[in-house]
Amino acid sequence: MRKILYLEPVGGIAGDMFLAAAVDLGVNPEDITRALSGLKVPGWKLAVSRAVRHAISGTHLDVVLDEREVHPHRAYSDIQRLIEAAETLSPKAKARALEVFRAIGEAEAKVHGVPLEEIHFHEVGAVDSIVDICGAAVVLELLGDPEVIAAPPPLGSGTIRVAHGSMPIPVPATLELLKNVPVRFEGMGELTTPTGAALLKVLTRIGHPPDFIVERVGYGVGTKDFKDRPNVLRASLGRAEEKAEGLWVLEANLDDSTPQLLGYLVERLLTAGALDAWVTPVVMKKGRPAHLLSAVVEGGKREEVMDTVLRESTTLGLRFYRVERQALERDWVEVETPWGRVRVKRGLRGGEVLNAHPEFEDCRRVAEAAGVPVKLVMAEAMAALQRG
Repeated sequence: MRKILYLEPVGGIAGDMFLAAAVDLGVNPEDITRALSGLKVPGWKLAVSRAVRHAISGTHLDVVLDEREVHPHRAYSDIQRLIEAAETLSPKAKARALEVFRAIGEAEAKVHGVPLEEIHFHEVGAVDSIVDICGAAVVLELLGDPEVIAAPPPLGSGTIRVAHGSMPIPVPATLELLKNVPVRFEGMGELTTPTGAALLKVLTRIGHPPDFIVERVGYGVGTKDFKDRPNVLRASLGRAEEKAEGLWVLEANLDDSTPQLLGYLVERLLTAGALDAWVTPVVMKKGRPAHLLSAVVEGGKREEVMDTVLRESTTLGLRFYRVERQALERDWVEVETPWGRVRVKRGLRGGEVLNAHPEFEDCRRVAEAAGVPVKLVMAEAMAALQRG
């Protein structure tokens, strides 16, 4: 079963809102704490409470720090060693967390014009980031490793005071992280933080979700209370609605296949269950001649035919989309020719014969046995059909 987690950053997204939304979906905060216990980061705990924003009730989560503990600056390499040494984190959670931290570090390095190795995560924020980001990697596993899709986040506007002084909103690191993905420039204040932006960029696909059946809904409530929108991150967890019924067209562009391979591919697709398969000459970028391999397949055979395309062709991927068709009713009749009997396929609508064609293999067999042209057998078959 394919699980789907769809995030809607209604009021933006931050690391604590991501964890809060997961807790609201049913993740046990103690399981998060237990998984993060192997990190050598002392002096923190998760504080979970209920909160309401614009009449929407959800979970609020704070990473509470012990002020008596010393929270040093940490470079990316320091954080990398911390995460890799945490025995309570799974290899997948470590890899996800490291990728998110690296994304933040590279964005900060680009903005400040320094190498990644010189980037330091500041003071208390380093602990917050470690808990939020490693916690996000953990809760995805606790939720069953769903495919994560997010709606385009609102970035906010205005200015904010940070360690470097006054910064525009979105702060440069956030905007750097969210290059080349859909975003919304709207709202007042900082709606999407660098940590939230990194979680979206690394752990999600930003765009429209597939059709899926929502089974649970959670709300992660942020700290601020905005006038123009509820400061919540909505998370919908469910399963994909696999509707393979109906007809599908599968397509793949091939620019490195021989004619022999193309002919073989068409045969293999028909054997695998395609209703029809064909090859069309096309011209690709830079004027390269190529071929478009296409097949029409019923939903129940879609996966098998797709697997055949990927295994037997040279393509690295394919497209598929639903189609509809109007098909005539079909039947077979046998007719007598001077050289033997052959079958004729008829297409009917409402009992009226609209199309008919002799079965070529029957005509060839009869023609070869009698030593006459195939076209003559085909013509006689059609004449016999007309005579009834």
